[in-house]
Amino acid sequence: MVIEMSKIYEKLEVCMKSIRAKTDFKPEVAMILGSGLGDYADGIKIEQTVDYTEIEGFPTSTVAGHKGRFVFGFVKEVPVVIMQGRVHFYEGYPMSDVVLPTRLMGLMGAKKLILTNAAGGMNPDYKPGDFMLITDHITTGVPSPLIGANPEELGVRFPDMSEVYSLRMRGIIKEEAGKLGIHLQEGVYVQLTGPAYETPAEIRMCRGWGGDAVGMSTACEAMAARHMGTEVCGISCITNLAAGLSSVKLDHKEVQETADRVAEQFKELITAVVERI
Repeated sequence: MVIEMSKIYEKLEVCMKSIRAKTDFKPEVAMILGSGLGDYADGIKIEQTVDYTEIEGFPTSTVAGHKGRFVFGFVKEVPVVIMQGRVHFYEGYPMSDVVLPTRLMGLMGAKKLILTNAAGGMNPDYKPGDFMLITDHITTGVPSPLIGANPEELGVRFPDMSEVYSLRMRGIIKEEAGKLGIHLQEGVYVQLTGPAYETPAEIRMCRGWGGDAVGMSTACEAMAARHMGTEVCGISCITNLAAGLSSVKLDHKEVQETADRVAEQFKELITAVVERI
């Protein structure tokens, strides 16, 4: 069923009113933290937190490792809003709800978005614990968040997606990773629906498409953000090798354990990047 965009914008306005009743904080940078990476928000200078359950009409995450709240505060001197926990399409929400938080942070004032995720590595050169700078994405496997009537308040009907992930921001991330001695892979992220991990045949298909890492989030959020004119960058933490590339069975515990292992490096990189973007 197609959800009319006017209804979507009305829902955004309701959520925004609910947020503004709790805080008038205006962020410059927004961040969405993936599985195992959410603790970054606990280490910033926090001004306010708002649980998703406190926001009228807001979808809530049901995934272990996702706290489910907005954190408002400062990374160094930069005002930020951080999502600790995201909503996924596989949880049963319509795609318009999955990207609602992304759009909401844009309406709060954030002009730049940093996306992170835990992903399976499909490129044979990748290993668990690597970081991959997202250069592009493939969303063939999920519905577009832009389907339906287009609200002029958010963006144009046919937005350009030739540079979803900002070249400027990618350059900064590469420079800062180099300074910190962090080896940074670069590649194409493929979003599929989940919640099941992919079959070896699906991984071979995604590799044939030109994908390097695969996951269940991020690309739809990037698309919704670019539609609004937000500048976007994305980093995947390669937490496991995708199906067919390893004899190890895939499970969420492995994903969290690998993300936890590299969390300190990740925090250093994100902090350095936020200061410069």
